Amino acid sequence: MKRILVTGAFGQIGSELINKLSDIYGQDNVIATDIKSGNYSGPFEKVDVTDGKRLYEVAKQYKVDTIMHLAALLSATAEKMPKRAWDINMGGLINALEVAKELDLQFFTPSSIGAFGPTTPKEHTPQDTIQRPTTMYGVNKVSGELLCDYYYYRFGVDTRGVRFPGLISYVTPPGGGTTDYAVEIYYEAIKQKSYTSYIKEGTYMDMMYMPDALTAIIQLMEANPDQLKHRNAFNISAISAAPEDFAKAIQVYIPEFTLEYDVDPVRQQIADSWPNCIDSTAAQEEWGFKAQYDLQAMTKDMLEKLAAKLK
Repeated sequence: MKRILVTGAFGQIGSELINKLSDIYGQDNVIATDIKSGNYSGPFEKVDVTDGKRLYEVAKQYKVDTIMHLAALLSATAEKMPKRAWDINMGGLINALEVAKELDLQFFTPSSIGAFGPTTPKEHTPQDTIQRPTTMYGVNKVSGELLCDYYYYRFGVDTRGVRFPGLISYVTPPGGGTTDYAVEIYYEAIKQKSYTSYIKEGTYMDMMYMPDALTAIIQLMEANPDQLKHRNAFNISAISAAPEDFAKAIQVYIPEFTLEYDVDPVRQQIADSWPNCIDSTAAQEEWGFKAQYDLQAMTKDMLEKLAAKLK
């Protein structure tokens, strides 16, 4: 990677990724694109990913060698607008893949634990297993995994990707995901010393702190392609936790913190269809994935950073 175009650059992942990429490759070599402007002093172009012609023009104009395609509607939002989710998530993806094919670019797009479904093994979910999701977001992600594989095998596009768990960050506010409670709980711990979870007690899901997620993207993209047996949709995770686990971790630093529940049936149904914990062995063996933050280390850092941010 030398010159990188990022779609959805001001979303949950992109807003932090563009700055990390800039630190490594130079700000002039990281081109941010989105349907709205954001806080970035490097090159920016307004791009709707459903407009394939515009995306192609920008990629060619800046002579990029890599596309990191992040533009998408997340799980809970996608359930409210399934047709729009398909148009953006799948239409945008095939447009970006076409640009990568035409310009011979390296390509990254994230999948998700949402690609799994209720018939997937819930404990230590294998890299290769049954995937029959029951959400539009999950259908999009499975379709996207297959599409990226197809563009690699049929056209030779250097596609790569990971299945992200829930991502936790102090920088970007929650953006419509089922796992967003794991971000909101830290904000409310600082502001209110209490939180009401829309996910019920005992619901385990995989999570990851954003610094680990960003490192994983770059590490995978820089990996020797000869080492990649799977290429796309690598399982990666750092933490498997339920709401009460977050509460206990927070109470180490804020003893008076309390957790209550008011379950949202839609998001709970989505959460129940996902694994409790996934197996990241393939990512570890093929490109050396290893998360640095466990629940306690992440909680300490989140609370410190948010306390400073919310002053």
